[in-house]
Amino acid sequence: MSNPRNIALTVLLKIENDKAYSNIALNNAIRENRLSGVDSAFVSALVYGVLERQLTLDYIIKQYSKIPLRKIEIKTKMILRMGILQLLFMDKVPASAAVNESVNLAKRHKLQKSAGFINGILRSITRTEPPYTLPDTEDKNYCLSVRYSVPQDIVRLWRKSYGEDNTEELLSSLSGRPPLCARVNTLKTTSDKLCERLSEEGVTAQPHPYLPDALLLSQTGSIESIPSYRDGLFHIQDSSSQLCVSLLAPKPREVMLDVCSAPGGKAVTAAQMMQNRGKVYACDLYDHKLKLIRANAARLGVTNIVAVKRDAAKADVALPAADKILCDVPCSGLGVLRRKPEIRAKRDAVDNTLPDLQYKILCQSAKLLAVGGRLLYSTCTLNPAENNQNVLRFLEEHPAFRGVPLTLPDGVIRAFDEGPHEITLMPHTADTDGFYIALLERTAADDTTN
Repeated sequence: MSNPRNIALTVLLKIENDKAYSNIALNNAIRENRLSGVDSAFVSALVYGVLERQLTLDYIIKQYSKIPLRKIEIKTKMILRMGILQLLFMDKVPASAAVNESVNLAKRHKLQKSAGFINGILRSITRTEPPYTLPDTEDKNYCLSVRYSVPQDIVRLWRKSYGEDNTEELLSSLSGRPPLCARVNTLKTTSDKLCERLSEEGVTAQPHPYLPDALLLSQTGSIESIPSYRDGLFHIQDSSSQLCVSLLAPKPREVMLDVCSAPGGKAVTAAQMMQNRGKVYACDLYDHKLKLIRANAARLGVTNIVAVKRDAAKADVALPAADKILCDVPCSGLGVLRRKPEIRAKRDAVDNTLPDLQYKILCQSAKLLAVGGRLLYSTCTLNPAENNQNVLRFLEEHPAFRGVPLTLPDGVIRAFDEGPHEITLMPHTADTDGFYIALLERTAADDTTN
């Protein structure tokens, strides 16, 4: 029988050493080990818990260890993180089990010397009251970083860009798993019918509070095992991405370009809104990602998507003029820390090289927009340099374009003052991923700038 703690350790080491994506590594491990619902939930809680609290856990280790953190072998350090997580942040795990199973895990991996070290630290934690203290200094970036386990450069950026209140709420919103949102495949079914079928399949589904044809799911187990998923009745897509496509409003018989499309979720949502009529050119640079786009379209019965291998920054493949363009550019991903908590451990998480690439993609994409057509620029990050500043620069340098005021659903609140043509979505204001959206329109054919 598989040991859930050992499986969690294996996943965490794969993420650490191979830079694997947490969701993919975890899902593969659960499937390969055929874990039950209880064991699957426990492994998930261990993996995501360590990733979400790594800076805090390491701070606690430093309070008890005479060995500098950098000199502790990675397996030993990971087992310590898991043990402390169970002791201090997982109420249903008995302290004795947290300590003993951590020691056993070390011995299983032939870490005989480390077993005593791990045992000593974990038992010291159980005897100490309070078991740890958070930093209390005038360096607020450091204090918030340790408390919420978010790198200081991100904390610094958010405080400067979004203010103290937004930053505190943002940081506190990052714990726990985000809502699981599905987009109903309106080519095959309706929201009501899909809710009924999901209920029969043991999945709890309820209508999204402000997005039509969106459902919030729970009690899903493995998504791929749900019959209605295999039958192409829905795909998983955060409400921020669904709102993004909705604001672009693609219509039947239009030509739409999705210039950075993989894995194709927004493209298939657009195709469904277009009732499978017209064309959606879904572009990506890599063959394996184009295969994902085609596979998603095939499962959902979408036939008006054309997958195109293309470099959006170089515009190396000619495309037709478009009525609508979705320019969802590569970004630093600071808006999806809840979904990809491994980003918290990245050095230099605030990437200052991306805005130039993003701006190049935006400019190249805009050349393909027909007069009267609309382009939606978006990212899944929370960094004005990648978001508002890129769009402001574009509008200043491209007089043939204007910002289009957004019509937002009642459930979406602006976190701070922005232009009417743009919005930065945040978990605490819209219950979405952190996401930026700007809607632009070409008003004239003559655009003399590059």
